Amino acid sequence: MTTYDLIDEAVIDAPATAVWEALLSEFRGAAQWWVPANTFAPVSGSPDQVGGEVGVTVHTKGVGNGGLKLRFTARTVAVESGRRLDVEYVDGAFRGPATFRLEPLPDGRTRLSMHFAGRPHGWLGVLAKVVDLGAEHSKATLAAFGSLGRRLSSSTAGARR
Repeated sequence: MTTYDLIDEAVIDAPATAVWEALLSEFRGAAQWWVPANTFAPVSGSPDQVGGEVGVTVHTKGVGNGGLKLRFTARTVAVESGRRLDVEYVDGAFRGPATFRLEPLPDGRTRLSMHFAGRPHGWLGVLAKVVDLGAEHSKATLAAFGSLGRRLSSSTAGARR
């Protein structure tokens, strides 16, 4: 069985409070910075409360471009507001834990990381034997973090002027 233990991170030129709000906003369905690869939709509760569930769709060719859509549900299992969000993928294409961590840096920036320790489920487990899904996951996550960094960097630069 294929399992993943991936850590992807980026330094975002914005304070942790702004990064945290952007992360929660995206999980609530804002579709601002993780697109075109992923979209999120609330299923129940709030993503920043234990038990809250979010539906995740991975658009393998980008939103609106056809291609496979991988769907799974993330349930929040622990929250340290502004610092850490732990989820468990409980249904769909992936199963297992993921953790988002925010580390405020002394210069006002934030290190954002995602630790994904899940496994593909169902037919995706078979596909994982011939496709490096871990590399695809990291590529999409780092692209999303880059998009978030550009979005927040330009908004905080405007606020500093």
